Amino acid sequence: MGSAKYKVVVTDSEFPHLEREKKILKEEADAELVYKECKTEDDIVELARDADGILNLYFGPVGRKTFEAAKNLKVVVRYGIGLDTIDIKAATEYGIAVGHVPDYCLDEVSDHTLALILNCARKITLLNNTVKGGKWDFKVSKPVYRIKGKTLGIVGFGKIGRMVAAKAKAFGLNLLVYDPFISEDIARDYSATMVEKDKLFSEADFIALHLPLNEATRHFIGEKELKAMKKNTYLINAARGGVIDTEALYKALKEGWIAGAAIDLVEGSPEEWDHLFRLENLTVTPHAAWYSEESITQLQETAAREVARVLNGRWPVNFVNPEVKTVATEKRGGSK
Repeated sequence: MGSAKYKVVVTDSEFPHLEREKKILKEEADAELVYKECKTEDDIVELARDADGILNLYFGPVGRKTFEAAKNLKVVVRYGIGLDTIDIKAATEYGIAVGHVPDYCLDEVSDHTLALILNCARKITLLNNTVKGGKWDFKVSKPVYRIKGKTLGIVGFGKIGRMVAAKAKAFGLNLLVYDPFISEDIARDYSATMVEKDKLFSEADFIALHLPLNEATRHFIGEKELKAMKKNTYLINAARGGVIDTEALYKALKEGWIAGAAIDLVEGSPEEWDHLFRLENLTVTPHAAWYSEESITQLQETAAREVARVLNGRWPVNFVNPEVKTVATEKRGGSK
């Protein structure tokens, strides 16, 4: 491990470089950073075997098999908001703190969601492609309806959902919200009406999904929900691919159950969904909603500092499994 006190590993990366993490971990925790693009769970196990910390982007699972092998492991931090790559229950059992970065791209994702809504409403992609194909004729976009006065249904009213609501009001959209974990008072603070999901599905002209992916939300949108929507509804997903049953979405778009969809992700590999991407009533972006130069910097630096905090005997600021404190205290003398 060289002269460093600790070792931190990166399981996968799409960042231009990892110099930010290297600098922070060296200066703040006397830790060296080791990166390997893991392709299998066994790759993660071998990489983390003598690690004190793990930084994880997309590849998983980071789970029980890794935790059993990594006897020195103290912390796993996910680059991002979602936690579906990490087995949090197993981490807790092994006394390992789990952190994430829940606020690095709130503006980016909410902006992207509004951009997708506007693209659907004004049919920008269709018009652009028509002109570039040699035809100058607005009538190809018919029908287009005024956005003001239409209804946006937001499913999941956390930080991003609330930011979407705040921005959507500027366009004169009426707001419906479904989220069983928040109070009606919070929805009212954003001039939104709390409703049951069936009412939202049947009344909204645009439906924006801002759910985490877990066992309860996997395929939250399936055939039943898609058939409950109006034929002029647009479905927007900048959350997680797995919250939609993608084959059901393909069927809904192909058969005209809804007007269209705009998505930033799919479940599984994008290569599996070429038949979906070819549909004219689908707009798709390649998991770009989170991205800006500022958000990349914030994400890398915050994730590295969360690892450094734990290596220095403290708990993460964005602590996913605080119940681990009891286990970790017994195992290692604890953090503060």
